[in-house]
Amino acid sequence: MYKLILKISFILFFIYPAHSADVSIDMLNKLDREINVYSKKLVNVDVGDTIFWKSVNPGHNVEFIKGGIPEGAEKFKSSYSKDVSYTFKVPGIYAYWCTPHKSIGMIGFVVVGNDKSNLDSIKKIKFFGKSKKIAEKLLSSL
Repeated sequence: MYKLILKISFILFFIYPAHSADVSIDMLNKLDREINVYSKKLVNVDVGDTIFWKSVNPGHNVEFIKGGIPEGAEKFKSSYSKDVSYTFKVPGIYAYWCTPHKSIGMIGFVVVGNDKSNLDSIKKIKFFGKSKKIAEKLLSSL
C-alpha cells in the first residue's frame, strides 16, 4: 500500500504543475469616494505570479516608478486604456503609478516573495501631491 501511495504521489507531482496565484486589479475613474484609483493599492504575490490590470475606465496605465523596483527587475510601462499583465520574476517591492494621475494618488505597490529588502529605495521615491500621503501610509504598513 505504501508503494502505491508513493507512486501516485510521484505521478501527481509531475503531472500537475505548480499553480500561481494570479491577481486582478481594476484601473478606475472612481471607487467609493476616491477618483482615479487602482482597485487594490497593496498586493502580496509570490515569484512567478501574474498581476492583470484591467482597463475598466479609459485613460489609465501602469508604469513602474524609476528607483521603485528591485535590482534585476525590468522596467515596465503599459499603453493607456489597455488591459495589461506582468509576471513577477524578481522578489522585492515594486512601486507603480498611472502616469497621468500620479500626483492625485493613483499609485500602488506589489510585494513579491515577501521580500522587503529594497524598502529603503522605495522610501526615497519622490511622490507628488496626494500620492505622497498615500505612499507614506501604505509603506508604513509593510
